[in-house]
Amino acid sequence: MTINVNEANLVFHLQTDHTSYIFRIMENGEAGQIYYGQKIHVQPNYKNLTSREWRDDNPSLSEEDPNFQPPAIKSEYASLGKGDFRYPAFQVTQENGSRITELTYDHYQLLNGKSRLADLPSTFDDTNDDAQTLVLSFKDQITGLTLDLNYSIFPHQDIIVKSVKFTNPSSEKLVLNRALSSQLDLPDSNYDLIQFSGTWARERHLYRNQLRPGIQSISSLRTSSSHQQNPFMMLARPQTTDEQGDVFGFNLVYSGNFLDSVEVDQYDTSRILTGINPDEFGWNLAPQTSFQTPEAILSYTTEGMNQLSQQMADFYSQHLVNPRFTHEDRPILINNWEATYFDFNEAKLMTIVNQAHQLGIEMFVLDDGWFGHRDDDTTSLGDWFVDKKKFPNGIEHFSQQVHDLGMKFGLWFEPEMISIDSDLYQKHPEWMIHDPKSTPTPGRHQFVLDMTRPEVIDYLYDLMSHMIESANLDYIKWDMNRHITEMFSSELTSDQQLEMPHRYILGVYQLYDRLTKAYPNVLFESCASGGGRFDLGLMYYAPQAWTSDDTDAAERMLIQFGTSYGYPQSMMGAHVSAVPNDQMGRITSLKTRGAVAFFGDFGYELDITKMAPEELDQIKDQVAFYKQYRHLFQFGKFYRIDSPFVGSGNVISWQVVSDDRKQAIAARYQLLNHPNAPYTRFYFKGLDPNQQYQINDDAETYYGDELMNAGYFVPTILADGKESKDFYSQLFVVKAV
Repeated sequence: MTINVNEANLVFHLQTDHTSYIFRIMENGEAGQIYYGQKIHVQPNYKNLTSREWRDDNPSLSEEDPNFQPPAIKSEYASLGKGDFRYPAFQVTQENGSRITELTYDHYQLLNGKSRLADLPSTFDDTNDDAQTLVLSFKDQITGLTLDLNYSIFPHQDIIVKSVKFTNPSSEKLVLNRALSSQLDLPDSNYDLIQFSGTWARERHLYRNQLRPGIQSISSLRTSSSHQQNPFMMLARPQTTDEQGDVFGFNLVYSGNFLDSVEVDQYDTSRILTGINPDEFGWNLAPQTSFQTPEAILSYTTEGMNQLSQQMADFYSQHLVNPRFTHEDRPILINNWEATYFDFNEAKLMTIVNQAHQLGIEMFVLDDGWFGHRDDDTTSLGDWFVDKKKFPNGIEHFSQQVHDLGMKFGLWFEPEMISIDSDLYQKHPEWMIHDPKSTPTPGRHQFVLDMTRPEVIDYLYDLMSHMIESANLDYIKWDMNRHITEMFSSELTSDQQLEMPHRYILGVYQLYDRLTKAYPNVLFESCASGGGRFDLGLMYYAPQAWTSDDTDAAERMLIQFGTSYGYPQSMMGAHVSAVPNDQMGRITSLKTRGAVAFFGDFGYELDITKMAPEELDQIKDQVAFYKQYRHLFQFGKFYRIDSPFVGSGNVISWQVVSDDRKQAIAARYQLLNHPNAPYTRFYFKGLDPNQQYQINDDAETYYGDELMNAGYFVPTILADGKESKDFYSQLFVVKAV
């Protein structure tokens, strides 16, 4: 059994293949956390782990039970107002203004498997992978509110999925002020918080800091998961590395305002809260209605951060991503944006398409500028009909030409946005998010549609579905290039305005859901001005995302390295662009640009019609090489080896290994060359120690244990007078013999 229940003591022991998660019902009727960590034996009770001592200056449950002191207890889902002064997991306001609740345990239910949530992206078990679900129900003795704590256990990936459902069975309106998805109280604070932060063009760099007393948190109030912070974080022991040590992983299946916080209290307990950001949130829980939180994902291992990343990646592949695309190789594409920007017509694009076909590229993606009268970025968002000036025969004719070459065709949309200079705004100015008493704040010359309105969703669905059908689309790049300001909807009542951020994201999910169900074979890629919504909520619908608008190879090494901690390479759009790079002005070799982009969903963003013949030959070779090893690059087990976030960061390396360990490809990147450098050895990971391998088809063979423990000799990078040896890349293709 994955879930063990001791009914006499009301102890719940949730087990995966390698971990245990234990809690119980306490004397006050609430759930108390006992243990989460490496797997231990099931027992009737855990007195050693639940011992308590009285502490001065704390309130108690009652005069009869002075040792039950809420500030000194590890709770499973805490409220505020009954003595636990740490930040709570939830809070409810009654009609009289009181914010006090008294939850007591009511019953539990065990279910086999894991079902999807109704209106939110969620995990699932479609393959009978031994998942089990526990629903623990509580009732508030003051308001009658019922609260279900949901736990789904995926034993073979060592994953626990948590969420909460609030239901108001009374005749009184309640307001949810906080509704976090997960709480975990750990018994000490000897951890490093590892977060992935940045900004546009510099997303998900790793930051590691020791926990300290008080609150440390990462969050977003941008109505998106954001470039600045990512919902994925880790807690690792100070000595933990990629190869060894204890580490917890936390992620959220959500794309809006979020909060990840760690609070270290006076007793050195660490409280981890994950879920919707309580700031700019308030939900009217009307009589006979419910509220479902997004799902939070927890995982733990004693074997280091590579292992944590791999077990979470395996879980996403099997139990989160659209099964239609779980193991399907992603096409090699070329996107015209950096080649043409807005300056194109059908004839100009066909020169790129024909050249791409000759190089073996499999899909052409038409980016911004194909609709309305969009000759620059100040107009036409919302007018999702073709610009006949650029496509006099319609986009259907252009699409047919692409398909006639045996290539796939994709199209860029930014459905959530509206331009003042658009037919849509002239017809429906009320659809734009704005406060009528405030001056609208533009971002990138554009504004945001009110996705809380059903008529907006219907309008977008009709236009996008028409384009999918008429142009026979194989792929959609869904962009979102600005965050919301003046958060106000004339559609909502005054007491619903704090619901708007969550309702907005629900609207985005609804449109995604309708389109992906109606057109299951269309591959969606999410984008938010690059990596601004790189989160599991969108990965449920769009199994890959544009990792960053920054396509500079050197910066992409850091971005992709940081992203790999929380997300697999099959989720990362990674393209080769022109040099000097559009974002950085940096010049790197075509070889290095390809060697970085290989480790993701590969493509190009440059004008191949202006490249020299020798460069085109290189691209043709890159495309052929990627096709040969595509499945390994996209779905192989990923190992980080040399981190850019440790030491000088001058050398960065990583590796992918096939499931059977018969093939591997490693990459070593050196940013700056050094004179008269010391000898270099490369230490592979994840190979079979008893298997012999060849590297780059060399005649010499090596056992896996030698390559992993003694390393592989890498010749010094020598100047040859032909090209710079900075930003140098080396690939090692490893094959079992």
